[in-house]
Amino acid sequence: MSKIIEIADVTKIFKDFWGRPKVKAVQSLNIEVKQGEIFGLLGPNGSGKSTTIKMLLGLLKPTSGQIAVFGQHPRSSEIKNKIGFLPEESYLYSFLTAEEALHFFGGLFGLSKGMRQSRIDELIQLVGLEHARHRRLGEFSKGMARRIGLAQALIGDPQLLILDEPTTGLDPIGIQEIKHLILELKKKGKTILLSSHLLSEVQDVCDRVCILYGGKVCSYGELDDLLIKKDKTNLELSKMSPQKLDQLSTWLSQNGVSFEMQRPKENLETYFMRIISEANTKETDGAIKGGDMPTFFGTNEVLGDLMKDNKPKETQQPKDEINKESLSLLLEQNEKPKVEENKTQEVDRQLLDELTKKQNEKN
Repeated sequence: MSKIIEIADVTKIFKDFWGRPKVKAVQSLNIEVKQGEIFGLLGPNGSGKSTTIKMLLGLLKPTSGQIAVFGQHPRSSEIKNKIGFLPEESYLYSFLTAEEALHFFGGLFGLSKGMRQSRIDELIQLVGLEHARHRRLGEFSKGMARRIGLAQALIGDPQLLILDEPTTGLDPIGIQEIKHLILELKKKGKTILLSSHLLSEVQDVCDRVCILYGGKVCSYGELDDLLIKKDKTNLELSKMSPQKLDQLSTWLSQNGVSFEMQRPKENLETYFMRIISEANTKETDGAIKGGDMPTFFGTNEVLGDLMKDNKPKETQQPKDEINKESLSLLLEQNEKPKVEENKTQEVDRQLLDELTKKQNEKN
């Protein structure tokens, strides 16, 4: 399995105005992200997660160490169309509609107008904002803006998707759909780097995780291996009568087995989704359940279309025809201020001469 991201002994030190070391944001960081996996980057505030993501995107240069994305330098222009990024805050043009914003971002990837429109239709349905596609983004709630931000990260059909707090501002329905989408993208062969403070969502989707604290790696590895309690075993029984439970408890106690009995509870998220599904027949002006996975994910036609659309086109620039009548009118308008200025100067000279003459007569 090839490596999509390689971070080798990377340190990032922020300096003050005088060039003196001020903050060690990342220290001796070593991380590898393999193709097709979901990798979780975890840690409290100030642990170096955002700094690491910015270095992966080429927005910051490491003080020392090496970073490779798709085997190349993070600032290489050749890999940019392979990366989709959802920042922690969705920075969108508030005067654009949802559809216009996605056209803009699709254009940055060099997609043709027809391909952009096809993908926009699928992505807007995917994020559950079909009814709001013509509304200005300035009118969107934070959660709705977050959904459009996710759509812009996906419009280029990236091979590597970097998600920084993707569920910020989303309701439980949106959170559940984002988790489902991440898992579906993995099935399509996408590689996903996920940074989140919601550990439950990380546990549900991630294959491996790295926990940072103070810019250093505290824990790193397969999620199942890190979480398993090797000295404990869970036993789930169904349809046990009280008499049989008492007999089982007595037997366990007599054999020196420490145990704890409790009734299983339904997960709050599962309960919430079930209640909302039952009420889903009612109309709403807010976000609704997302649609199907876009058909363009994982297709081989994307690269071909990108190469085709990015070929330089030889076109002749039409020469601007000069309208003689307009040119004459423009020259005439430009001459008027000069005539008026000359008249003013002549009046000023006459007034000055008269004042000088009167002053001489008095003397």
